Amino acid sequence: MIVTIDGVAASGKSSVASGVARALGIPYVSSGFLYRAATLLALEAGLPPSDPAPLLALLRGRPLRLEPLAGGNRVWQGERDLTPGLHSSRVDAGVSAVARLPEVRAWVDEELRALPEPFVAEGRDMGTNVFPHADAKFYLTASPRVRAERRAQERGEDAGTVEAALIERDRRDAAQSAPAPDARVIDTGPLTLEGVIGAVLAALPARTA
Repeated sequence: MIVTIDGVAASGKSSVASGVARALGIPYVSSGFLYRAATLLALEAGLPPSDPAPLLALLRGRPLRLEPLAGGNRVWQGERDLTPGLHSSRVDAGVSAVARLPEVRAWVDEELRALPEPFVAEGRDMGTNVFPHADAKFYLTASPRVRAERRAQERGEDAGTVEAALIERDRRDAAQSAPAPDARVIDTGPLTLEGVIGAVLAALPARTA
């Protein structure tokens, strides 16, 4: 059983996926953690985001391990936990360029498809590309202002600056962020986190729920 939750940046995908997974008693998987980990390593190594060859060599030379825990995902490189550095502003600014590289996307897809079912998978193209035959698909959206206010509150940043960055991020991610034709679209703007989780659970097929 696979449930996919896609959506635009800062639409609440990780929090919703975690809540749905806990309700179902299964892990949740965040593709974004792998893209962010690849971006962090590229930044640390001074690699250009437009050249996938050295980055893939780095990723395959010292493989990453995605750990889908009930309370959240973690990414490891050997004994090093990369997770604390994955949501910095510099990673936010660079992750779109890395995620657009077809070679990096193929690497992430390969890592995700190797994970044992069942799970809830969240990201940009889980329902369209990675798991097109998922049992249930959802797509989360909200206005840039709503998403900016949420993220600014979480990180203590200026909402206007965050909103401008999200609008640009939406533009860069447009090709990877389209909902699957058979996905249920949920506007998270007027809903609480619990409300979104409840909407997803209520829409699950009987055999999945």
